Amino acid sequence: MFNKRIKELRKSLCMSQLEFSKQLHVTKQCVINWENHNVLPSTNLLIRISDTFSVSIDYLLGVENIRTIDVTGLSDIQILHIQNMVSDLKNAKR
Repeated sequence: MFNKRIKELRKSLCMSQLEFSKQLHVTKQCVINWENHNVLPSTNLLIRISDTFSVSIDYLLGVENIRTIDVTGLSDIQILHIQNMVSDLKNAKR
């Protein structure tokens, strides 16, 4: 699951494997190996990857399927706006 998640997340940011590798200070081959399900990154790299994509490590590893949004520092009104936007988007899919 990890290999699919990072590939999807990387592509959602229109980021190449090389760009992603440079951001994490690893080789492109590391990213290729992760995406081909050959190896998993170290714990430290998992943390950096989750920070890069603003997702939990549990989401990256497929333990959970819920993506969260960090609203730290936003006002209650701003959070309410975000909640309303998410609700509107969910209703539009139906």
